[in-house]
Amino acid sequence: MNNQLTKAEREHLAKVKSLPCSVCDAPPPSEAHHLKQHQQYTCVALCQDCHTGSHNGWHGRKAMWRIKKMEEIDALAITVKRLMLLK
Repeated sequence: MNNQLTKAEREHLAKVKSLPCSVCDAPPPSEAHHLKQHQQYTCVALCQDCHTGSHNGWHGRKAMWRIKKMEEIDALAITVKRLMLLK
C-alpha cells in the first residue's frame, strides 16, 4: 500500500485540522482522527484531549464521548457538516 498522501488528501486533512473539535467544540487546531487507517476522507476533527487523552479520549477511557453520547460516526457527521460549510 502506498502511504504517500496526495495533494488533495493533504489539503483535506489541513481543512479537518482547521475545525473545532467535533466532540467538545474546543477551538482549532484539531487533530485528525482516522476512523480507519489510511482512509484520509473519513477523518474526524478532535482536540488532543478527545483524541488521545487518557480520561476523555477515544484512545483512552472515552469519558467525554460517553458524556456527549457520541460514537465515531456521530463525530464524523459533525466534521463533514462543518467541512461543507467552509465551501
